[in-house]
Amino acid sequence: MLSEQTAATVRATLPAVGASLGEITERFYNGMFTAHPELLRDLFNRGNQAAGTQRQALAGSIAAFATHLVEHPDERPDTMLSRIAHKHASLSVTPEQYPIVHKYLFAAIVEVLGDAVTPEVAAAWDEVYWLMANTLIALEKRLYTESGQTGWRTWRVVERFEETPEVVTFRIRPADDAPVPDFRPGQYVSVRVELPDGARQLRQYSFSSAPGSPIRQISVKRVRGEGAAPDGEVSNHLHAQLREGDTLELSAPYGDLVLEATDAPLLLASAGIGVTPVIAMLEQLARTGHPAPVTVVHADRSPAAHALRADHEAFAHKLPDATVHFWYEEQAPDSAHSGLCDLSSVTVAPGTRAYLCGPLPFMREVRAQLIDKGVAPADIHYEVFGPDLWLAQA
Repeated sequence: MLSEQTAATVRATLPAVGASLGEITERFYNGMFTAHPELLRDLFNRGNQAAGTQRQALAGSIAAFATHLVEHPDERPDTMLSRIAHKHASLSVTPEQYPIVHKYLFAAIVEVLGDAVTPEVAAAWDEVYWLMANTLIALEKRLYTESGQTGWRTWRVVERFEETPEVVTFRIRPADDAPVPDFRPGQYVSVRVELPDGARQLRQYSFSSAPGSPIRQISVKRVRGEGAAPDGEVSNHLHAQLREGDTLELSAPYGDLVLEATDAPLLLASAGIGVTPVIAMLEQLARTGHPAPVTVVHADRSPAAHALRADHEAFAHKLPDATVHFWYEEQAPDSAHSGLCDLSSVTVAPGTRAYLCGPLPFMREVRAQLIDKGVAPADIHYEVFGPDLWLAQA
């Protein structure tokens, strides 16, 4: 995909650029938000910016993309960028925003690397950026066309109920009662709310019920700040303010962690609020009577903290061949496995496809155990809530 000269230049400068990406992305965001404060107010997650996780994710995606280009020059980058494209589409990112990112990103590169950014180096990384940007623009354009919805649509809360002290489920339907496009189990929507300071912040929430009904369901965990990270602005706002009869704005459904039509054995592993897409998948499997073995795995702090636990068990028990394994921190404080999920006694059928959602340590641990049990890495799919730090840390 890159010219030979560009690939050679990127390969030679990747260690220096990669080593400085943390500083580059910090200066990039500072410069862009100073010139365009509306982007931080109405598009970017202010909590992730404060915690620094968005900078880590951006640095990781740039480094991973550049490495992919020089190590696999004959492979198309679409698959690698699919997760980012879905997230961008849920945020209504437009092609006009990519030149803005380019301007401040390259200003930051020059500011950090100085004289090392020769015209040749600048041209090479410019080619990398626009290859990544134009691939994303094309993917996002296709997603917008497939969704049948541009921008935001108003939905009304028809029911609200407490799952746990920290998780609330909202059942919603379109405010205009017009038909809505269906979605695939595992997908999410962006929710846009106006906060007291006038900012319109966006967050993604997975559907926690199966498709096929005009009434949709999302389950929102109240985010408590830890360390430098503040409390979640949107989750706390929804918990405190959103009641039956109120409205909120939703994007079309997006997300590439989706339940594929298959007769293969499945393993659905979740932890904490990562249970939400799994519930939608399980309900769909129960409706269709999935004939192959389904292994359900979940880790949580306690039974009382396990959101949607009754649905989790009920849908699994409707399947002809399902096993359920729940682990709770309060019942196994000395577990040798992070996330408490010990699969040593769990039977995993040959040819299993696995879907993972939860904190990164949990998913890394489950993935490693599944590979040890013979599951092909290509058959292990995951969803990250928030910036994809798995890619960044890899």
